[in-house]
Amino acid sequence: MLCLGLSCLLLHVFAVFGTELTFELPDNDKQCFYEELEKDVKFEIDFQVIAGGNYDVDCFVTDPQDSVLYNEKKKQYDSFSHTTAMKGVYKVCFSNEFSTFTHKTVYLDFRHGDETPLMQSMNGATALTQLESSCVSIHEILKVVADSQTWYRLREAHDRTKAEHLLERVTYWSIGETVLLFVIGVGQVMLLKSFFSEKKGTVAVST
Repeated sequence: MLCLGLSCLLLHVFAVFGTELTFELPDNDKQCFYEELEKDVKFEIDFQVIAGGNYDVDCFVTDPQDSVLYNEKKKQYDSFSHTTAMKGVYKVCFSNEFSTFTHKTVYLDFRHGDETPLMQSMNGATALTQLESSCVSIHEILKVVADSQTWYRLREAHDRTKAEHLLERVTYWSIGETVLLFVIGVGQVMLLKSFFSEKKGTVAVST
């Protein structure tokens, strides 16, 4: 019965709506995302450049009247939170227009809404039972675990991209060194051969 009660309580999720995505941002390009929000709604934005160039991107957020709420240049990662002052469409844009030949891979997490209790009876005026306290504790721990998994996933993707880029550079460098050594070897053989040819000709003339 205890497990059944815990399962039922954990089915009451938070009323926080979110969008989590990873997208490609070409060079000399800009991408925007739109979300219609009500008044007095808190939204949060987390983004990180996973791959490409110097791992930086321009980001700005505007309200329905095109007033700039957030504007940062060449950021690798950042967070932004804001409570809406009016109803309308809010815009989040990422720009890679300063880059002429490198595209970027960007991770975006957009959340909005207020958290609601796991149960309607849970409020500050009433004491929680042991079961309810356990549910709240488990739920908070699960949220931390989910955030940690997201962070580790981004870290792994970022490190994997850097490792692949380093492997590509090492491969090209090794090929270049191999070709250079081959050219130098052939040149030395041809040079030594020319020395012996000139010496043989000089001896023949002397006799």
